Amino acid sequence: MILVPVKNLAFAKQRLASVLDQAARTELAHAMLHDVLATIAAWNNRPAVSVVTSDSYAMEIGRRFQFEVISDNCNRGETDAIETATAVCVQRGIDSTLVVPGDIPLIRVEELQAIVNAAPASGSVLVPAADGRGTNAAFRCPANLFPLRFGNDSFKPHLAAAQASGKPCVTLSLPGIALDVDSPFDLEQLAAAPGETRAQQLVRCWGRRSVQAASD
Repeated sequence: MILVPVKNLAFAKQRLASVLDQAARTELAHAMLHDVLATIAAWNNRPAVSVVTSDSYAMEIGRRFQFEVISDNCNRGETDAIETATAVCVQRGIDSTLVVPGDIPLIRVEELQAIVNAAPASGSVLVPAADGRGTNAAFRCPANLFPLRFGNDSFKPHLAAAQASGKPCVTLSLPGIALDVDSPFDLEQLAAAPGETRAQQLVRCWGRRSVQAASD
């Protein structure tokens, strides 16, 4: 099963507060989540998908794509959301989970398929963020092979936990999945990258407005 954890988007992306007000940060979070879910929806023969959240927008858009919504009533963050959803998967007898965050708007179907193609029969696949510190996708088989603990420096702990499981662990470098948007530099990278995702169009529009305002 594919699990997409989503925190409360009304307070999203606090690390962009120096360049975007909260309304803009929430608008960006909405656009990125739409891009991620739209890409997953376009993946033929994909596993089942669950959006794990208590956020009303995330619930709405998840259902619009006909994905299951697993309620995260505590809303304590991605780590707790995935722990809850993993327990649900184990209870249902689901063999594997692929966790994908909702803030990687350049994700591509080919990258998702690459994860599945590389996945061992029993083991894991980890995709690091562009800075090598975070984890932007994690496949586990069995579904609870090791716990996931998301944060700015999650990749090395995840790799250590995967290796400690005694099962094979594959690390993949996937540029679309690697770009999460947490800093002004990430916004620049997003705008400059090829593509026309919703998030890209939004950030480019903001850039044009800034240039126009400066010239007035």
